Amino acid sequence: MTMITDNPERAAFEALGAALARPQAILCISAHWETQGRTHLSAGDHPRTIHDFRGFPPELYAMRYPAPGSANLIDRVAALLGEDRIARDDSWGFDHGTWGTLLPMFPDATIPVVAMSLDRSLDADAHLALGAKLAPLRDEGVLIVGSGNVIHNLALWREAQGTIPAWAADFRSRTNAALIAGDTAALTRFSPDDRAAANAINSAEHYLPLLYVAGARLPGDDVALFNDTIDGALSMTSVLIGDAAPLAGIAGVQSFSI
Repeated sequence: MTMITDNPERAAFEALGAALARPQAILCISAHWETQGRTHLSAGDHPRTIHDFRGFPPELYAMRYPAPGSANLIDRVAALLGEDRIARDDSWGFDHGTWGTLLPMFPDATIPVVAMSLDRSLDADAHLALGAKLAPLRDEGVLIVGSGNVIHNLALWREAQGTIPAWAADFRSRTNAALIAGDTAALTRFSPDDRAAANAINSAEHYLPLLYVAGARLPGDDVALFNDTIDGALSMTSVLIGDAAPLAGIAGVQSFSI
């Protein structure tokens, strides 16, 4: 609904897209593409727009994101991760985890985009390690986007919407602190009795994209947090790792230099 709602979160994404140096290509790890055994990459000259949701207003289903694909970026990711680790997939495309994030930032849809799946056969540390392997892309003009939600539990959201439960505030505080400090262990390892983590991460697909961004962090990177809001059991907290200067004029931004 952020795509068709005039709200502060959408405004922040629009401002960020206008302020960022224009990337040569975008690699988007989407919560809405789960695979087993390999990491899939969207292949084809113009991957299709996928409306992978139900019960929303018609204007959302009319939206298209006709960005070109990039065989060159796919080849580069394959070189970094290993050909045996990836699969070129022209059956998928840009699901709303991809286009829903990129549309407000780059509405002209002219930057080449490759969507990347989550291989659910991997554990959290392995996803983090893949992010680290992708880090060289950052010096090659590629914007790495992890699209999901740090806190995402639809079952609990239905009973808690409009509030900020104590467990959600706790998990947000801990996760934000870990991102600022570069404490990746705090992002991947949770005790069995950690109720806040269990509630927030839930089925995990919305949390895992964050680990790619955290994994691709380089020494000396700034960290900026924005859209740091919670509605029940859903959060919109977003993080920019790298040069935080583009966010300087955006309301609600917290920037840190480590």
